[in-house]
Amino acid sequence: MFERSSTHSALDRVFITLDNALRTLSGASHASRPCPTPMTPGATLDSAQRRLSGALMRVNQVGEVCAQALYDAQALVTKDACLKRQLEAAAREESDHLAWTQQRLRELGAHTSLLNPLWYAGAFGLGLLAGRAGDAVSLGFVVETERQVERHLQGHLERLPPQDAASHAIVRQMQADEARHAQQAQAAGAVELPRLVRLAMRLAAGVMTRTAHYI
Repeated sequence: MFERSSTHSALDRVFITLDNALRTLSGASHASRPCPTPMTPGATLDSAQRRLSGALMRVNQVGEVCAQALYDAQALVTKDACLKRQLEAAAREESDHLAWTQQRLRELGAHTSLLNPLWYAGAFGLGLLAGRAGDAVSLGFVVETERQVERHLQGHLERLPPQDAASHAIVRQMQADEARHAQQAQAAGAVELPRLVRLAMRLAAGVMTRTAHYI
């Protein structure tokens, strides 16, 4: 298995990126941190509650697929070794999220999105565009993405069945990590993206989340 490292050559990075893409889409990601668990176990979910939790966690898993693509693309094109390490460190934490959401989907008897390859490709392309626009813009893209994800996760915390303590624990940790990634990107020199770009990002995310809820 390849590991992310800023010491690799450009060609190595391409192969590592391809390997990461295959692992992300095949469900072979492994968490480096234990999956968050609730302090007290929740109640047994009925079939409707399981379907709702499964749909919401599928959307969250899609978000983590996109996060892998975004961070890998941005790390691939930046020339700044410090920024590359920061992006790769964030991507490793997002790998934890990916593994946790995949595990929870299995526990709920739910499937991952059938459109994950499409989501990955689209996010990777956006990451390349952001990275090519310069490091400050790339960091700004991270800030805006993570802020939107943080709000999205808050919405899921409000919609998840109260009995689903396991999903709540995972989403709360994900939300904390996303907020920290945004803060780190802001501190590293992010610029605020134009309003129309931020609006376009929200609209695209809305299409993705509504589709992934069912497919």
